[in-house]
Amino acid sequence: MRLYNSLGPNPRVVRMLMVEKGVSIPTVEWDVLTGENRGEAYTSKNPTGQTPALELDDGTVIGESVTICEFIDEMYPDVPFVGTDIVERAISRQWLRRVELKIVLYMFDAFRFCEGLHHYEDRVFVIPGAAESLKAAAREGLLWLDGLIEGRPFIAGEEIRLVDLVLFCCLDYLKDAGQPIPEDAGNIQAWFSRMNARPSAAASMHPDRAVLGGLCT
Repeated sequence: MRLYNSLGPNPRVVRMLMVEKGVSIPTVEWDVLTGENRGEAYTSKNPTGQTPALELDDGTVIGESVTICEFIDEMYPDVPFVGTDIVERAISRQWLRRVELKIVLYMFDAFRFCEGLHHYEDRVFVIPGAAESLKAAAREGLLWLDGLIEGRPFIAGEEIRLVDLVLFCCLDYLKDAGQPIPEDAGNIQAWFSRMNARPSAAASMHPDRAVLGGLCT
């Protein structure tokens, strides 16, 4: 089994999960800045051209970071990140879907359509005129979530779950790229600080992270 890895928030979610669970999987690096992941060598394995992807020993390739994380979570059930029973898993997935739809998807598209436009415009469909509205929608989603997590250590409750990793990696990637955490989202700010203090936050950082500044110019 091997993980197709790269710079970016989605591969980092998987790396952060592995650190949290104490799991080690061999990685193969793909250069997303040069578009190596859009070439036939990669798309023959993962037709979306997106990273990460997980290739199993029998050659099966699993794409999508959340799906990969759920696969790893089931394969290595100690320190569960989706839940320990049917109710916990439902609640965990509920919060993940809410955060994806109301915050994360808006933030990623806003970045592709604005600060990252020169990198993405020849690779994916972009709508530059929608960027500011998407940023506003993401901010509204963060403020909505801020009111719901008051008094909670983590988004879904008392235990860290996959949704925490997904939102943390998104915010950490984009907070200095035109989408800072709102100053009036005090609960999100405190939650982010707690997540950032976890050893997995530093351990999951990609060595090429410094180039993000160049990606946004």
